Amino acid sequence: MQKSIEVCLTPALLDLYSIEDRVVVVIDVLRATSSMVYGIDNGASAIIPVAQVEDCLNYANEGFLLAAERNGEVVEGYDFGNSPFSYSHEKVNGKTIVLTTTNGTKALHLARKRAHQVVIGSFLNLKSLCDYLRVQDKGVLLLCAGWKDKFNLEDTLFAGAVVRELRKDFLHFDDSCVAAEDLYDLAKDDLRSYLHKSSHSHRLAELNIEEDVKFCLQLNICTAIPVLIGDKLVPLEA
Repeated sequence: MQKSIEVCLTPALLDLYSIEDRVVVVIDVLRATSSMVYGIDNGASAIIPVAQVEDCLNYANEGFLLAAERNGEVVEGYDFGNSPFSYSHEKVNGKTIVLTTTNGTKALHLARKRAHQVVIGSFLNLKSLCDYLRVQDKGVLLLCAGWKDKFNLEDTLFAGAVVRELRKDFLHFDDSCVAAEDLYDLAKDDLRSYLHKSSHSHRLAELNIEEDVKFCLQLNICTAIPVLIGDKLVPLEA
């Protein structure tokens, strides 16, 4: 089978792609998908991604942790937002988290409508993710969450890292793959310095969460791959 990889640079373009027979990797590395990976790796039973802040309230009496982020900040009245440091083993082990974010959960909801499978990617689980994708009999779409439907640099860099890892295992790559991989080649020796160019990096700097950014750019500190089953992200079984 001649497997292919494509990169969708923003959710606004997702309708242009056929994903019914593809594994879709949702990417929002600063910070939503990094926190999802870290939370599942730290023993969270499930993460329920919801589209709107108000949707979290539907779960208020379930005993779940409620997490809501908009424009980089925790929404007032919620347990936490999408900082990976909130998803420590002590806080999330054995818990279910209901989560909404500005970009990542939106991309998830768009992908789940048509995709064969939806999984979560970040630099934190790059190797385990690529090991999984390598042995599937499906094509792959790397879906960058971007920023409010616009292209962003950090998600595209991660897509490029995946393309680089899988270059020998897939036969067909679109032009977005080529561009993403070339960007990653420019940045890979010092991701943080390269991302100082990005608009989202500047937004996060204004929120004084540089440590979050550094954390999310770590490579392969997690092995978990969150997969969407029904309305929940749960650990992908080996």
